[in-house]
Amino acid sequence: MTIPYNPADLIPREILGAGLAGAPGLNWRDPETGPEQPRRALRLTRASDIEPEPVTWAWLDNGEGRVPAGALTVAAGREGTGKSSFGMWMAAHITRGTLPGNFHGRPRAVFYVAVEDSWKQTIVPRLIGAGADLDLVYRVEAVEAEYGETTLSLPQDNSLMEQAIKENDVALVVLDPLMSCIGKGIDTHRERDVRTALDPLARMADRTGAVLLGIAHFGKGAGTDPSALITGSGAFKNVPRAVFGFARDDDNECRVMTQSKNSLGRSDLPSLAYNIESAEVPTRKGLALVGRFVFTGQSTRSVSDILSQGPETDRGERDEAGAWLIDYLSDNGGEASAGDVIKAAEKDGFAKHTIQRARSKAGVTSQKSGFGKGWVWVLSVTEDGADSAKMTKKTKDTDSVEPSSSSPSGPSHPLPLQSVITDRACCVVCRFALDPVHVTAGDTVHPTCDPNARRAP
Repeated sequence: MTIPYNPADLIPREILGAGLAGAPGLNWRDPETGPEQPRRALRLTRASDIEPEPVTWAWLDNGEGRVPAGALTVAAGREGTGKSSFGMWMAAHITRGTLPGNFHGRPRAVFYVAVEDSWKQTIVPRLIGAGADLDLVYRVEAVEAEYGETTLSLPQDNSLMEQAIKENDVALVVLDPLMSCIGKGIDTHRERDVRTALDPLARMADRTGAVLLGIAHFGKGAGTDPSALITGSGAFKNVPRAVFGFARDDDNECRVMTQSKNSLGRSDLPSLAYNIESAEVPTRKGLALVGRFVFTGQSTRSVSDILSQGPETDRGERDEAGAWLIDYLSDNGGEASAGDVIKAAEKDGFAKHTIQRARSKAGVTSQKSGFGKGWVWVLSVTEDGADSAKMTKKTKDTDSVEPSSSSPSGPSHPLPLQSVITDRACCVVCRFALDPVHVTAGDTVHPTCDPNARRAP
């Protein structure tokens, strides 16, 4: 069907070239270029011709979207905070089909671009430690006819990457670190330059439906906004649809992940606490010691809180707040909503951040009270039956009480370690390791597994 046009204004698609053939809408020509040189045109599409769709989430945490599918996501933090381990965690769950969200129930492939670490000594052992299906994880390298293997370069290799994603049913691409994948000649401190690499990358994610997870570092500057601390231009925080910040919370002896940007979902999602557990992975040449990423529950502090506050200087105030907290919970049957506790504490002269930081030291856990409900603070019970109130009153002068882990967020259980040496109990259905919370409760099956299903070999 021929589209009516005014030769002075519009050009039919046939003249515009194969690059626009079959595209919906009209193509508005550049009057300076003319029909003889149809290298660039405007494509006009009515909004009524575009079918609206809901956001597809690759990771749903307690029903709330954290990582969107088909988009660029950035995980950023200082050295040693576990941001790369988070990439391993996501890769493991994607390859096992256990990540709550759009990919749940169907294992998918993962592309891993690791520029700085050795695959033999670091990447593969850590993937095993995370419980990944190694048959579904691919090392991605560019190969030149003249020079052989070389580092992936974006956007130069975008078309090759997109084709490979489609051909291998890839759900996640990890770029670790993202900065090292930016092509030569691009000034990473100029936003316009960086966008020439990141904007096409974001469009590629949208077309393929895959998650592109870039690992980034914080710069040396001061600040409390995790997104603003990412090394390089502002494009590293502006282009991604989701940004996560990672930091150590030395006061609570854990690490914290905060979602500082979530353009497609809630912007007030709670921060999550996590630890890096040690694991031993047998190899033919001996044991490899690796760390594995494990969520431990909601964090009382955000990454911004940690960045804005130095080490606790008034430990006496924290101890006093801990003693108050124990008394308050004891008077309320051992538990109370987090909001009620904080309001009562502020009424008695304790700042919100002080009572939050005192919680773990007092042996009080934070738990979800039910689907769609808020969080409650609960006095812990030790193995010998003594509650945290007695334990803390006995030991608070020495400040030696270990923080308790609350129920994990995200997937309710870690993945199996395959041949990893571990003493964790395993689910009798899927053989994945049980979380300590479930073990303590006497469970032998994950809440998400069917106890009547066929037992895994």
